[in-house]
Amino acid sequence: MSLAIVHSRALDGLHAPEVSVEVHLANGLPSFTLVGLAETEVKEARERVRSALATSGFEFPSNKRITVNLAPADLPKEGGRFDLPIALGILAASGQIDAAALEGFEFAGELSLAGELRPVRGALAMALALRRNGPARQPVLPAASAGEAALVSGLRPLAASHLLEVVAAFLPGDSARPLPLASAPATEAGAELPDLREVRGQQGAKRALEIAAAGGHSLLLVGPPGTGKSMLAQRLAGLLPPLDEDEALESAAVLSLAGPFDARRWRRRVVRSPHHSASAVALVGGGSPPRPGEISLAHHGVLFLDELVELPRAALEALREPLETGRITISRAARTLEFPARFQLVAAMNPCPCGHAGSPLHHCRCSPDVMARYQGRLSGPLLDRLDLQVEVPALPPRLLAAAPDGETSAAVALRVQRAQQRQRARQAGLNAALTGVALDRHAALDATGSQFLQTAATRLGWSARAYHRVLRVARTIADLAGRDAISVSDLAEAVQLRRGLATN
Repeated sequence: MSLAIVHSRALDGLHAPEVSVEVHLANGLPSFTLVGLAETEVKEARERVRSALATSGFEFPSNKRITVNLAPADLPKEGGRFDLPIALGILAASGQIDAAALEGFEFAGELSLAGELRPVRGALAMALALRRNGPARQPVLPAASAGEAALVSGLRPLAASHLLEVVAAFLPGDSARPLPLASAPATEAGAELPDLREVRGQQGAKRALEIAAAGGHSLLLVGPPGTGKSMLAQRLAGLLPPLDEDEALESAAVLSLAGPFDARRWRRRVVRSPHHSASAVALVGGGSPPRPGEISLAHHGVLFLDELVELPRAALEALREPLETGRITISRAARTLEFPARFQLVAAMNPCPCGHAGSPLHHCRCSPDVMARYQGRLSGPLLDRLDLQVEVPALPPRLLAAAPDGETSAAVALRVQRAQQRQRARQAGLNAALTGVALDRHAALDATGSQFLQTAATRLGWSARAYHRVLRVARTIADLAGRDAISVSDLAEAVQLRRGLATN
């Protein structure tokens, strides 16, 4: 047979559209032509496949005109994932294996020159696409990638480490040696996370951290150096409940687009903490082809931005839309991709350039104008989107030494879990995502509470967005207390938790 068709999948953001690898052998001048909107990495498959077939002992049809078409032709293809299906297509078209036996399978894998299979990006995206469309075909993947795909329930991926193993599985009759089913790697026991008990004092900041964890709210910590801002931020993940299966699959699928996903960290929340010199592209994603940035890699996890005002202005402003929508759309001339970005932001900053404004331990050298310009690096629209803005004051050594140990992360996490269970039972989501009619229904105020909040919003000059964010925080405070209705005390605490900057 001079024509063979092998099934595979491309990557298009988190989607994995089906690709048919069509291989045709014809008489004529010897050549190897690859068509179908292939990127450079895919075109280089010609040399990898040629060498892999030769070193594995197969006959390469060097006297034929070889045409490989990756259909559909208008879908961009990138990476080395098509090496394996191209090699199998050549073997099937040249009659060395049975083409009909390949019909019920999908293949992806990069080949070394010796025929070894190397892992590919996006194995989880491929597996999720197969599950969504119904697993009509069984995936065959490199061993390292098959372990990722095995995390998807209901899927039975096959694992191989060499081209010879794949070919042996499709030999006719009793000579076939079936490929083993892949199994998900054993999950590591949860690493010991930093405990909230280690942070002495700072009861107000600890309370804000608990509220942020309970409602999924963004948090800004403002205070002099060495007051515990980073310590507090690093303990947020320890207050959050484990991911459910759907959330874990979404998080892992995004991580697999950036490289092999460590399946041993299954269901553990991601904590991303990029350096303050990170560019806008590093944060939101981009490149050619577009790749997810830090906000997408932190999907269903925590994004910690230390030294917030030191980040480039363009990077800061790029956070505005994802904080509202939970997704990021990257548009380029050739492609437009959308990545999820439902992350929990916790940021830290000093109140002024010298860092000691308001500190009883050091004299601040900054004038009011200098302080205002420094804090002005955070635009009003960005600050509007930060639910909690909390001061973390400097404590004198005497008070710090005398401060008793606080609650453990386990005790606080239990309250957070109960509050989140109340929210999910009531509205199928966390309070930070409440909008429109759902916010009006689940965060309704009585006449006294409404008048109190309106008066505070007028005096503090809040926008409608800030008003609604305070209302969501108050709803979370009530949930932590186990109350169905929001009280004036809940509103008062929510108002105080939005006044961390001196210019507020």
